[in-house]
Amino acid sequence: MIITDWITFLIALTASACLTFPVRALALHIGMVDHPGPRKIHVQPVPLLGGLAIYLGFVLATVFAFHRAASAQIAGILAGASLIILVGFLDDGGHLHHQVKLFAGMPCAALILWATGVRANLFSAMVPGTLGLICDLVFTVVWVTGIIAAFSILDHMDGLCAGVATVAAAFFAIAAAMTGQFLVRSLAIAVFGAALGFVLWNFNPAKIFMGDGGAMLLGFLLAALSVKIRPPALLGLAGWLVPLLILAVPVLDTALVSVSRSRRGLLPFASPGKDHTAHRLANLGLGTRGAVLLLYSAGILGGVLALALVRGGVPPSVPLLGLALGVLLVAIFLLERAPFERQPRRR
Repeated sequence: MIITDWITFLIALTASACLTFPVRALALHIGMVDHPGPRKIHVQPVPLLGGLAIYLGFVLATVFAFHRAASAQIAGILAGASLIILVGFLDDGGHLHHQVKLFAGMPCAALILWATGVRANLFSAMVPGTLGLICDLVFTVVWVTGIIAAFSILDHMDGLCAGVATVAAAFFAIAAAMTGQFLVRSLAIAVFGAALGFVLWNFNPAKIFMGDGGAMLLGFLLAALSVKIRPPALLGLAGWLVPLLILAVPVLDTALVSVSRSRRGLLPFASPGKDHTAHRLANLGLGTRGAVLLLYSAGILGGVLALALVRGGVPPSVPLLGLALGVLLVAIFLLERAPFERQPRRR
C-alpha cells in the first residue's frame, strides 16, 4: 500500500501544481479575477478559479486509488465535491447570493454524504432507534456545513486556507494509517497532494487565488474526512476531539470572528473584514507571511495532540472537551485584544 499511497500523492500534487497554470490563464482570459478593495490585502488584480486545479488533482488521484468496497462513499464524496465547487464558482462570479450557498448548497452536499454512508455515528450509539438516527443526521449536516463555512471565510490571506488544509489533510492521513482506515488514508493523501500543489502558487505573494469554490471544496473534503475518522480507542465524544484538534485553526478563526462581530452588532458570515486571526497576528508585527506560518504551526500542534490521543486513547471525554473549550475561550479573549481594522455596521 505504501507504493499506492506515494503514487496517489504524486498524482494529486503534480496534477494540481501543473493544472494551476492553464487554469490561471483561463481565469485571466474570461475575466475571473479578484480586484483590490478596502477589505482586501492584495493591491493588484489576482486570477481566481484555482480551486478547479485542486478539484481535478483530487479527482484524478481518487480515481487511481479507487476502493471498490467503498464505491458508494467515494461516489458520494465526488458528487458532493462537484456540487460544492460549482456553487463556489457561481458565488465567485457574482451569480449566487451568499445565503443560497450557506443554507442550500452546503447542506445539500452534507446530505449527499449522509445518503452514501459518510455520516456521524455519535448519537445512534447512545440513543437507539429512529431518534438517534435523526440526531446523527442533523449533527452531520450542521458539522459539515460548519466546516465548509469555516474554510470559506478562512481564505483571506495568501497561502492560509490551502496551507492549513494541507497540514490538516496530512494529519488525517497519519491518523487513518494508525487506525487502519485505508479509505480515509487514501482520500486524505489525495487532499494533501492537491492542496500542497496549489500552495506552491498561492503562498505570498500569491499568483492565483482558489476562490470560494476552492475554499469550500477543501472544507467539504476535510469535513468528510473528519466524519470518517474513528479511532477505536476513543469512543463517543472523545473521538471527536481528534478532528477538532486537527481542524483547530479554522474552528478558532470562525469562533473568533463570530464572537467578535456579534459583539459589534455585525452578522458573522455576511460582514467580511480584516478582523480574522491572521489579520490580528499580522498587525502585531508578524506580517502576512509570519501570521500564516504561525497558523501553520498551530495546525501542526493541534495535529500532534490529535495523534497523541489516537495513540494513547483517553477515556474521560467530558473533562477533555471542557479543557478544549477553555483553551478556545482563552484564545478568543486574547485575540480580541489584538489590533484589527474595524468594518462599519451594515444598515
